Amino acid sequence: MVNKESRLGEDLQPRVREMRFTLHLLKQNPLVILGFAITALMIFTAVFAPWIAPYGAEERFWQANLQPPSWQHPFGTDEVGGDVFSRVVWATRVDLGLALLVVVGIEVTAVLVGSISGYLGGKVDEVLMRITDMLLAFPGLILAMAVAAALGRNLTNLAMALMIVGWPGDARLVRGVILGERSKLYVEAARSVGAGRSRIIFLHVLPNAIYPLLVSATLDLGGTILSFAGLSFLGFGAGSGAAEWGYMISLGRNYLYASPWVATFPGLAIFFTVMGFNLVGDGLRDVLDPRLRR
Repeated sequence: MVNKESRLGEDLQPRVREMRFTLHLLKQNPLVILGFAITALMIFTAVFAPWIAPYGAEERFWQANLQPPSWQHPFGTDEVGGDVFSRVVWATRVDLGLALLVVVGIEVTAVLVGSISGYLGGKVDEVLMRITDMLLAFPGLILAMAVAAALGRNLTNLAMALMIVGWPGDARLVRGVILGERSKLYVEAARSVGAGRSRIIFLHVLPNAIYPLLVSATLDLGGTILSFAGLSFLGFGAGSGAAEWGYMISLGRNYLYASPWVATFPGLAIFFTVMGFNLVGDGLRDVLDPRLRR
């Protein structure tokens, strides 16, 4: 037992050192720190929205519609008297939650398809990659609009549409990593001791794709929020009165000159959230890719 524990400790030491070195590099990059700070703020806002928002998402002040920012309404009110600050806060929970759900679905599908395709090769690889090519042949937003329209216009179906559109690119990323790893000596060693295909793929080969997937997932979060807001702006997502950034901008565009705050603050929320995720993703890519380390 002691020998096994000591071996386990020896095996973990290089990984612990690598993690410490990675954290050290991240701390040296002020833009990454800024990205983490923005992301943490948005996540905090989403989690504690009921305590941060002074009013409910559907609460209305009918006699105070299109009022400019004030102490009572820091971001002003919209065309039906809704408090814009409260609605932006509640929308943070909706947009971040659905974006996270979409990205998890994308990465799980990409890992399954890319791992099986890259490791097994042959006809399995050919069939899966041709399906991937078919999906990649369509413009992403157009395909998402078609799927969302076919399923029905609501937030859940829009999330499913973005999952369908998003996984092919990441599946190719995983496949490329698997193709590069499957012929290495440690895979041959695992085969020689009788390890099965699933064990080799998920316990030996796939961990080497974690870093590229982590970077891709972080960048996908920003892209998913943009796609989500864009499709909601076009009417494929949130229903009437919903607190969602893209839908709020869609309503506010009618009052852009007379009451610009209605669309400006949801737009700023999208801007800062996407910028935060992109800064984190770029920083992780620079740190986790040895070729880009300085």
